[in-house]
Amino acid sequence: MTDKNYIKILSFAALLFCSAPLSAQTILDTPDDEEEVDSLFVPIEDEISVVDKQGNTEFIDFPEAMTYELDSLMSLYMSKTYLSMPGDCEMKDENPAFTPEEYIDRLRRMPTVMEMGYNDIVQRFIDRYMARLRHSVSYMLGATNFYVPIFEEALEAYQVPLELKYLPVIESALNPRAVSRVGATGLWQFMLGTGKQYGLEINSLVDERRDPVRSSYAAARYLRDLYRIFGDWNLVIAAYNCGPGNINKAIHRSGGEKDYWRLYPYLPAETRGYVPAFIAANYAMTYYCEHGICPMSTKLPLQTDTVVVNRDVHLEQIAKVLDLDIEMLRSLNPQYRRDIVPGTTKSYAIRLPMADTGRFIDMQDSIYNYRTSELLTKRAVVDVNDDQPTFRKKVVKRGRRASVRKGRNARRGKATSKSRRSKASKRRRRR
Repeated sequence: MTDKNYIKILSFAALLFCSAPLSAQTILDTPDDEEEVDSLFVPIEDEISVVDKQGNTEFIDFPEAMTYELDSLMSLYMSKTYLSMPGDCEMKDENPAFTPEEYIDRLRRMPTVMEMGYNDIVQRFIDRYMARLRHSVSYMLGATNFYVPIFEEALEAYQVPLELKYLPVIESALNPRAVSRVGATGLWQFMLGTGKQYGLEINSLVDERRDPVRSSYAAARYLRDLYRIFGDWNLVIAAYNCGPGNINKAIHRSGGEKDYWRLYPYLPAETRGYVPAFIAANYAMTYYCEHGICPMSTKLPLQTDTVVVNRDVHLEQIAKVLDLDIEMLRSLNPQYRRDIVPGTTKSYAIRLPMADTGRFIDMQDSIYNYRTSELLTKRAVVDVNDDQPTFRKKVVKRGRRASVRKGRNARRGKATSKSRRSKASKRRRRR
């Protein structure tokens, strides 16, 4: 990817940033409020049950992004600012009934490289999206207007099937700040080690797993590499969920099977539901009209541009001096996990509304000096309090030394007495 193309995509990405349905432990746009996140959402059941051919009931875990309702999501800054309920489409809470043959035909007609097979498990996940999560689907259809162009550009760059653009729907529900129970982060839910392996910067202040553009290119490259290992796209996304090691173990336990549906009994519980969820997500994003789901209306955010800084700066400094909404700044710059841009480490870009980039340049001295000691508390030089003598527990130390000396003298006294008694005994024997 050339620098010119990257800048173009990054500009488009930042223009279209939006927060969407969150996963179980999503960090909201207040980075230090991690303990409050779960209270914002009402969890619903996180598994479905299906009956196999032998009549046994099997429980399959939902991907984490499918386990929460839409409640409270419209209160997030970008969603309440740029998404709204559809005004020209009447959306009912009823899911029309279709025959299995109709589902099979629709899945078959989708223009995909990947296999979109149908079975009872896939049907259960489709029903989940089209019924219980139909308002979440409406929400995500609006959010895809922001993200899908970014995903498609990255996937195309690595010659990866474009239908994988819906993988973040089941990974993060299209929220760049999503954090799973095991620490996977961002739209593509990268684990820390995998993110670093694919060139994403991750430290205490910066987490590029949250950057929609950089994480999308890293994900496309990772998916390509997984395909080179397994040669089957269903196994690729299964490996994306549970890791290539677990897929290799499942292949070994199955006696060498390399078909996802033949490996199914040997896979982890969540991975058994992962491919069906992916197929269902593609179905939902393609055939939502047939199920009476209306996409949320989307309006484009303000145009944005970047300024490059080589000094540490806090987003609150920018917000206060330029009179901007800090929630907007956080949404435009989700990679800065503590609101601090560590410009003294290296040059970093900050995305701002286009009309405010010139103001930032004109007022940067005021920005850097605003409440610096309060917001940027990491000191470069620290003073030692040497005005007072160093406090020492002299009594304790003397006691220890006296005790040591006393013990040594006692041992020496015993040795001296023993030596004297021995010499006296020898003199008596001589007499």
